Amino acid sequence: MSAEMQSGTGYSTRINDEITVTPEAGAQLAALLSQAEDEVEGVRVFVSGGGCGGMSYGMTYAERVTPYDKVLEGDGFKLVVDAVALNYLQGCQIDFVQQGMGASFVFNNVFQAVGGSGVCGACGAAGGGCA
Repeated sequence: MSAEMQSGTGYSTRINDEITVTPEAGAQLAALLSQAEDEVEGVRVFVSGGGCGGMSYGMTYAERVTPYDKVLEGDGFKLVVDAVALNYLQGCQIDFVQQGMGASFVFNNVFQAVGGSGVCGACGAAGGGCA
């Protein structure tokens, strides 16, 4: 079940009130899955340990879905997220941003979802990276 939510440049897909995917990110996810050579179930969103900067978020192809995964479906794409990662991703927005020659997926509002500020408590560096 998916619902639509108005965003600044179009409609974002809100997936089961857990993760919001912007139109740009949804189009990119669908394109990646349509070009995948091997059999893939979707795009796996994962969370890895953080250090002072908090958690790191990333994506890879999901070759299989386990009983511990939740599959979140959007228009032409599927996100596969395990239960632990889903707890850290509650309320986040996945966007796709092009800046200059580079382009990447961006996870917005993730620190809000886990009650953090995104600033190192030791040195105050935004996003971590103590010097």
